[in-house]
Amino acid sequence: MPMRACARLLLAVSLLLPLGACAAPGRMVIAAAASLHDVMGRLVTSYRAAHPGARIDVVYGSSGILLTQIRQGAPFDLFFSADSGYPQQLADASGSDGPPAVYALGRLVLWSRDLDLAHVRLADLVQPRFGRIAIANPQHAPYGLRAEQALRAAGVWSALQPRLVQGENIAQAAQFARSGNARVGLLAASLTQSPAMRHGHVAAVPDAMYRPLRQSFVVTRHGADNALAHDFAHYARSAPARALFARYGFGLPAKAH
Repeated sequence: MPMRACARLLLAVSLLLPLGACAAPGRMVIAAAASLHDVMGRLVTSYRAAHPGARIDVVYGSSGILLTQIRQGAPFDLFFSADSGYPQQLADASGSDGPPAVYALGRLVLWSRDLDLAHVRLADLVQPRFGRIAIANPQHAPYGLRAEQALRAAGVWSALQPRLVQGENIAQAAQFARSGNARVGLLAASLTQSPAMRHGHVAAVPDAMYRPLRQSFVVTRHGADNALAHDFAHYARSAPARALFARYGFGLPAKAH
């Protein structure tokens, strides 16, 4: 990403955060993949119920762009990615306080607001009746990359190029499908659980068609001395948190010991 673009991203992040959010005790900032938009809000609300003094801000985006922001100095204490690759890159560069931890297993689905997808295969998407198809940008969004992998496995990636509509992140791709700008979306299962999308039609994409989405988090180097960040990291793997992830369509990793 060009340095000028990075500077604009960092400025946007700083404007989103309250004055003093970086240093105040009992406060932290979470960088969260867009696939977590609904469930992270519930997690934070649940955590605050038991920790009423905690002050938590969340910034959402594609995992690749969030990683770039962290590398450029964005004041994030926790990084919840939609895969394990981006947190591992941060850990390999000594940008985290420990290795990544898997908190959920992402699932890719087909979604349409008006088409019955019960017997639709990815190979069928070449048919004109499916119109434009929304995916996240494969360059920096893990769900977009998995959508590309699945479409390649189905043998239709090249044929669909003129009809693909790419969102900057998976939440924007979902918005394209929900608004009708695309008739079908290859989306995160978690986003289809929101009230705005439950009325639509959903079909699972076979797991064998894309690499597993082992969604992982790290405490960043910026958050290494933030006790609240470490405590929330522990909560993200607790039984109540796992129940929330399951409710939003995620698979669950084996329990950590």
